[in-house]
Amino acid sequence: QVQLVESGGGLVQAGGSLRLSCAVSGRIFRVNVMGWYRQAPGKQRELVATITSGGFTNYRDSVKGRFTISRDNPKSTVFLQMNSLKPEDTAVYYCYSRIVDVSTNAVDYWGKGTLVTVSS
Repeated sequence: QVQLVESGGGLVQAGGSLRLSCAVSGRIFRVNVMGWYRQAPGKQRELVATITSGGFTNYRDSVKGRFTISRDNPKSTVFLQMNSLKPEDTAVYYCYSRIVDVSTNAVDYWGKGTLVTVSS
């Protein structure tokens, strides 16, 4: 079975930095896209950033210039470098991946989430 393992969440002060990572394991043929979503209390889950296998990136407007998504394709690992963190960045961050398995089925997978808390 495919598994997404996240790490890097924690508590930081406003203006600080944090780096999230997510490793995908399992019986995988191809990882088409990986990314990060987040959900704050009382709000909908929202896209933070995504990156395709070819390196094309997409960012939510509110994090542009502050967050950087990167990918290690051979290891099927995605990173999110978060700089200049703001209290409004506080949320549970979820790793996302669209994966084609060895039977050529495309399936969306989600990590369990990691909590990021930014204090004032």
